[in-house]
Amino acid sequence: MELKIPDLCLVVLVGASGSGKSTFARKHFAPTQVLSSDYFRGLVADDENDQTASGAAFDVLHYVAGKRLAAGRTTVVDATNVQRADRAQLVEIAREHDVLPVAIVLDLPEEVCLARNATRPDRDFGPHVVRRHRTALRKSLKFLAKEGFKKVHVLRSQSEVDEAVIVPEPLYNDLRHETGPFDVIGDVHGCRQELEDLLGTLGYDLVRDAEGRPVDAVPPAGRRAVFVGDLVDRGPDTPGVLRLVMGMVESGHAFAVCGNHEQKLVRALRGRDVQVKHGLAESLAQLSAETEEFRRRVERFCDGLVAHYVLDGGDLVVAHAGLPERYHGRASARVRGFALYGDTTGETDEYGLPVRYPWATEYRGRATVLYGHTPTPDAEWVNNTMCLDTGVVFGGKLTALRYPEREVVSVPAHKVWYEPVRPLVAATPDREPDVLALDDVAGRRTIETAHRGRIAVRPEQAASALEVMSRFAMDPHRLPYLPPTMAPTATSKRPDVLEHPEDAFAEYRAAGVREVICEEKHMGSRAVVLVGKDSGAVYTRTGRAFFDGELGEELLDRVRSAVTDAGFWSEFDTDWLLLDAELMPWNAKATGLIRDQYAAVGAAAVGALAPAAEVLRATAARGVDVSDLLARTTSRLANAVGYRDAYQRYCWPTTGLDGVRLAPFQLLATAGRTYHDRSHLWHLETLARLDSPLFTRTRHLVVDTEDAESVAAGVRWWEELTAAGGEGMVVKPLANLVRGERGLVQPGVKVRGREYLRIIYGPDYTEPENLERLRHRGLGAKRSLALREYALGLEALERAARGEPLWRVHECVFAVLALESEPVDPRL
Repeated sequence: MELKIPDLCLVVLVGASGSGKSTFARKHFAPTQVLSSDYFRGLVADDENDQTASGAAFDVLHYVAGKRLAAGRTTVVDATNVQRADRAQLVEIAREHDVLPVAIVLDLPEEVCLARNATRPDRDFGPHVVRRHRTALRKSLKFLAKEGFKKVHVLRSQSEVDEAVIVPEPLYNDLRHETGPFDVIGDVHGCRQELEDLLGTLGYDLVRDAEGRPVDAVPPAGRRAVFVGDLVDRGPDTPGVLRLVMGMVESGHAFAVCGNHEQKLVRALRGRDVQVKHGLAESLAQLSAETEEFRRRVERFCDGLVAHYVLDGGDLVVAHAGLPERYHGRASARVRGFALYGDTTGETDEYGLPVRYPWATEYRGRATVLYGHTPTPDAEWVNNTMCLDTGVVFGGKLTALRYPEREVVSVPAHKVWYEPVRPLVAATPDREPDVLALDDVAGRRTIETAHRGRIAVRPEQAASALEVMSRFAMDPHRLPYLPPTMAPTATSKRPDVLEHPEDAFAEYRAAGVREVICEEKHMGSRAVVLVGKDSGAVYTRTGRAFFDGELGEELLDRVRSAVTDAGFWSEFDTDWLLLDAELMPWNAKATGLIRDQYAAVGAAAVGALAPAAEVLRATAARGVDVSDLLARTTSRLANAVGYRDAYQRYCWPTTGLDGVRLAPFQLLATAGRTYHDRSHLWHLETLARLDSPLFTRTRHLVVDTEDAESVAAGVRWWEELTAAGGEGMVVKPLANLVRGERGLVQPGVKVRGREYLRIIYGPDYTEPENLERLRHRGLGAKRSLALREYALGLEALERAARGEPLWRVHECVFAVLALESEPVDPRL
């Protein structure tokens, strides 16, 4: 016996004490899904049978149920629920969270309930309680649907209970399994000729009946159309549009959601009292010339349209008037109302039309939302949403968006078919796109990224970033990206080193990455270079300018000249490029740090330990046994000299830009394009064409992680680099952006040499006891941070390349800076 329930719903078990509700719940639902009134009485009163605690218990139960439903989790309430007032509270909770309430009634005979209670010492109440429950239940049965339950299943015998099987069903709006690609088409409003034009432009082949009327359109291989509603009214051929779209939907070539005009047309066709205006009169007149059979087909089709669809694994939502994220995949009158009509402020404009609430300006959801309803001259992105109603019936255009390509395709109207009440004007957002507001970044923020979902920024992190951004960072207009931190490879178990390339190769091999690229790690400062034809910036990982004034402009001029000579402007069809690079020498930016920290420590250590070693040697010559202390001091002196030599390798004198070198290793973005889908070899080979004394190339080696000889070659190369004083290397997936079974794979791990790590961990870190202690360093937080910042960086790049408003790009940049205040060991 199948009991069908929606995938997401609130299940209310109804039955007298002893009817077996708890046993039924345990059999058919996960323990975490079931909220038992007995359990909550125990929580608040330490006694599951304390009926005086029921009020408090149900308060807590309802709170937890609300939290689960808000998170999109099916929830089961195990209580008697025989009283209408109790059920009403649960129905209201379901409505509040826009899910469907379902009642499963266990209407078992009284003697069964009494017999079960008799076997339980905690159920020593008399049979009158069961009789009272059953009386209330019987009075309720025929009214459950009217109370708001969308499905009611009644089990009247133990055999029916035993044979019952719960069958979750997806909601009608759940098309997550449909992955596209799609061509999402805006409001047609009876403009059949323009629809034919658009379908032809999109590559669809029209199918006509014997009378030459289009009755279907066959899409290019793999594609399907999605109509955003308002197929009818105002235009010259509503029946023709419906005949074509109905044929496409019936043949599986298209999907369609309901528009407010379809809903009103259904009511009119059924003889309901509706106001015949806004183009409805034209539709009814045109349909009157059709057969009764066609009109009935139209009525059934329009009545069966769903208010919104969730497609492509949840990444695409189509609704006629748009839909905030909290309503995606939900089912209620409120959700349907918003999807069909949107929300209004309660005001009217100068044309007497309602002023619509600008939900899209506040949208921060992961899914792309495509909609229509409110005509605009052009389809434009607002956050991750787009209105595709470009007023074809008013003489504008009929527009489609190719998804996932995000390509807008439009055809012009043949004429003005219907004079608009309000002229077509561009939607005016509540804010200028380049204006930043404190509310964009202050407090707790959650940012939706395409590659790692939602990333949270805590208020204290935001406050820290605000301090840095407001006091030290560059103008946000020139700050489209901040690079992520980089995690080190797993700590080596070798006795003499803390990091070793074999561990990096093994890590990527375990993640399914066969080919990696090893890039020489330049000991300089991470630099992001934004170069435009007449503007730009070179800045640090925290958004500060590397060089101020004329020196900074001269550096940009040299970069710009090399970009021009390489022909990049025309090759990438852009007026700006964004490069990831290292700027050398280290002291070009870090002179104060080197002088005040590293040089001071090195000078003090060598200055103190060298005389101490001399004194100890003289003492030993006099026959005093100081061998242990002398050995320890001599070792520490050698460590201090090694420390001093290590940082001095990365410093050399510069005058102006003389001596400054830039090593670009990745082309991050250009106008309209990002490049994390290109291999790192492509990046290095492309950037090697920047031919100027300013630039230095990044040496590299490709390693096959599954080939022992290739791995050995990678290890030897690292040993040669570090033996010659190099910092080490960065190991990255050759393909660049890679996803594994657990999501994003680390974009790169650094493998630093033994002597370079002396700068990081101090002169004496190689002493056995210190090295052993460092082997227990925790890398989890650093790795998580690196992936979150990487995803935020990619999101910023993609938004910038799409030309989204500055505040949309800047919230990602700001979040990277905010995460930098996370308490992670800075030496990692």
